[in-house]
Amino acid sequence: MNDAPEQDGTSDELPAIEFRSPGRFSVHNPAAETAPAQPWEPAPFKLGDDTSLQRFSLAEAARAHALALMQQAERSLCLFSPDLEPWLYNHSSIQDACTRLLLRHPQNRLRILLRDSSRATREGHRLLNLSRRLSSNCHIRLLNPDYPQEEHAFLLADQVGMLIRTEPAQPGGHAWYNNPGRVRQLQAQFNLAWDTSLSDPNLRSFLL
Repeated sequence: MNDAPEQDGTSDELPAIEFRSPGRFSVHNPAAETAPAQPWEPAPFKLGDDTSLQRFSLAEAARAHALALMQQAERSLCLFSPDLEPWLYNHSSIQDACTRLLLRHPQNRLRILLRDSSRATREGHRLLNLSRRLSSNCHIRLLNPDYPQEEHAFLLADQVGMLIRTEPAQPGGHAWYNNPGRVRQLQAQFNLAWDTSLSDPNLRSFLL
């Protein structure tokens, strides 16, 4: 006896689904590495020769003077900064200039004195990376909170060149390429602050 159900003539197969391709499209994956930054152009002044005061008000000019001083320094750079000002110093051109200085002679030095390093260690900074690679030549310290706070920020190149910004929140300031008297005053101020400066726990964590 056949117990199979009777066929009613209908099919169990589903109707075909029509598929239409949406066409070609592109997939844009993020680049593995960020495109290299465009190199900065240094200001056209000669360290130790040009004696005129160079005033500037724009960030681009501040960068050009800072790069020119760093590229031409032969022995030492001293940087007094609130937070390593990334708009001014976190660039491959600045890092390259400092690297060349420090590798040129074992006695060459870059000293950086900061009020606060938390932003640089949190966001990353090329000069922090340099201090990790060349720790015997590049030193970063924290300003002692008991030391009188200076409002300005400055860069000293050898014993003759300087860039100073009296209002660090603004890009404006001025640069000298040959003013040993004024540089000597700022160097003495920097040295006093350096002698009382502190090691930076944020930086130690960054270097581990």
